[in-house]
Amino acid sequence: MDARDTAERNGDREGMRAAPTQEDIRRQNLGALLRRVHILGPVSRAQLTAGMGLNRSTIGALTTDLTEAGLVLEEQPRDPGGGRGRPSLVVRARSQRVYVLAFGVGVDRLVAARVGLGGAILDRREIQRPGGPFGVDETLERLAEFAAALSEAAAPEARCVGAAAAVPAMVARDGGELRYGPNIGWRAEPFGARLSAAAGREVVIGNDGDLGALGEHTRGAAVGYDDAVYIHGDVGIGGGIIAGGRPLTGADGCAAEIGHMVVNPDGRPCPCGSYGCWETEIGEAALLRGPGRGGTLGRDAVHAAVDAASRGDKDAEETLRTVGDWLGIGVANLVNLLNPRIVVFGGTLRIVYPATAAQVRSRINRTALATHREHLRLRTAVLGDDAPLHGAAELAFTGLFDNPLEFTSS
Repeated sequence: MDARDTAERNGDREGMRAAPTQEDIRRQNLGALLRRVHILGPVSRAQLTAGMGLNRSTIGALTTDLTEAGLVLEEQPRDPGGGRGRPSLVVRARSQRVYVLAFGVGVDRLVAARVGLGGAILDRREIQRPGGPFGVDETLERLAEFAAALSEAAAPEARCVGAAAAVPAMVARDGGELRYGPNIGWRAEPFGARLSAAAGREVVIGNDGDLGALGEHTRGAAVGYDDAVYIHGDVGIGGGIIAGGRPLTGADGCAAEIGHMVVNPDGRPCPCGSYGCWETEIGEAALLRGPGRGGTLGRDAVHAAVDAASRGDKDAEETLRTVGDWLGIGVANLVNLLNPRIVVFGGTLRIVYPATAAQVRSRINRTALATHREHLRLRTAVLGDDAPLHGAAELAFTGLFDNPLEFTSS
């Protein structure tokens, strides 16, 4: 077969692909409009018309469909102003009626929340266990209890439209299997399927760093930034990357394992089996490694170490300086590699970064390319410890935005 034949056959295949139907376009527009209301909050029809590039009658038809489906409501503006003409109706998400379940699994914390359309946390349950990870079976049992309690507390007419969990582990691309979580000791665990069975509904799982990045990009420090790096500190170090406005997931769904970026080949052993990973130099164990700082890891211990340094404890000061230097080295590497506009510090790094900010910035100025650092911003997570939880909620809402009217027919 010559090149012309090949081109003709490829062209035939292109021609055989069905063009989107009017129903496809309508469904896409419904999802885009609903997501806009979900992200932006109450927004007028006029703003939707301008923002989506559709005409007023189309916006009116879409909002009417979503209103009839019980997903949004329309109301008169509270402050109509003194302009001429009829004020534009305001479209608002029905947060109390439409919700998802979001779960967060930490090394020493389990949390679950009922999150309404629009992103508000309506109800939550949490349990902490400082000093030790939860086992798989106990995690499943606790989260199932939380799910039942959250659902029972919802109004009778409320509808759950999805569920997702953030876990401190590498997760397969299909969002079902937890492949490896070195800091919780889980490996090749079908956690998504087991949690779905325990909770009585499908639950998709995602890496906590990836979902933390999604949460901060949607509702936190990285709103408005299409290129962002989120670094999550805990016993280990995780992260997530937003590139061109979209999460960077990698071929197998396991991108952004930045805690296992080797920064010190002659360094300490890491739970992953390597040596000198970034998390061995900036994780909780590194900060609490100094004299008199042994014992239980955890947020309280990190606070105590940083506080001791601020009060002049020489050992704590030296340890914090060392951690800050390695933190700056790692961030500079990420800046050179990814050229983000913003780096967000979450988890326990929200405590560590402010105490080492000058040192981190100094290291970046010495190591990162001038073109990359010129407009770089360094911030702590606005959503705090709940950044991965908010990201899990966004993941759970995905199906609704793909086909909003399926909500009323299922």
